Amino acid sequence: MLFAEKIKQLRDFRQMPQRQIAAALEIDTATYCKIEKGDRRAKREQVFILSELFECKHDELLKIWLADQIYDVVKNEKEASEVLNLVQENIVEYGKK
Repeated sequence: MLFAEKIKQLRDFRQMPQRQIAAALEIDTATYCKIEKGDRRAKREQVFILSELFECKHDELLKIWLADQIYDVVKNEKEASEVLNLVQENIVEYGKK
């Protein structure tokens, strides 16, 4: 829920109502509330809109969104740390090619 916590923090800091964010994302307020609570995932294209609304770097918000995606996949796995290390090694190797 890193992403949900981050967008709530950014929205609170900007003192923006949830309905304003929902309107910008072209979704209803209830759907945005679910995203902010972590009950629903934001779409990748919504991350860009949110970064503009909150005046934050798109790359930083996207990294948090991606981390949440990965966390959701491995969170219940005993070997999650090992799997993530393996992925990291492969990403580093792939980057060298």
